[in-house]
Amino acid sequence: MNRSSHPLSHRRLNALITALITALMFMPGVAAYAAATPGEQDLTELALPQKHDLFEYQIEGRPDPFSPFISEQAASTTPRPDEIIDPQERLSGMQLFEPGQLTLVAIVSVNNRPLAMVEDFTGKGYLLEKGVKVGKRGVVKTIEARRIIIEEVALTRTGKKIRSEFVMQLKNEGEQ
Repeated sequence: MNRSSHPLSHRRLNALITALITALMFMPGVAAYAAATPGEQDLTELALPQKHDLFEYQIEGRPDPFSPFISEQAASTTPRPDEIIDPQERLSGMQLFEPGQLTLVAIVSVNNRPLAMVEDFTGKGYLLEKGVKVGKRGVVKTIEARRIIIEEVALTRTGKKIRSEFVMQLKNEGEQ
């Protein structure tokens, strides 16, 4: 018998096996079934990555990896030597108020020690005495009969001290 005359010749057999394998590869669930260990025949799970297997980049709280390290503005501007720098200390008490935010309401003397009574914008009262820090740079310099003087000292980048005075006048009753 001639080999090529047999109903399942070698060529036909190869073509049939190739077609069968190709058809099986595109059938849903077959890849998962083939990859399953013996005894496991759960066709509901495909061999696709599950949600917990996928990586997702979280952008919140992270810097933009494509932004430049130095901004153009920072690179082009050089610090001015006469620029005033703010103190790095933590502000508390009367330092949280700038002198312009306070209103002088009374001046009293206790045991020959003058005290100034001031109010903030909400009407809450505070006592000031000589040497108390007010605002970022101010210190109560003097308390007189009808006014207090707050001296403000600012430092520049070069270490130069710039002094200024803020005067709070006691207003007469009914005056605003």
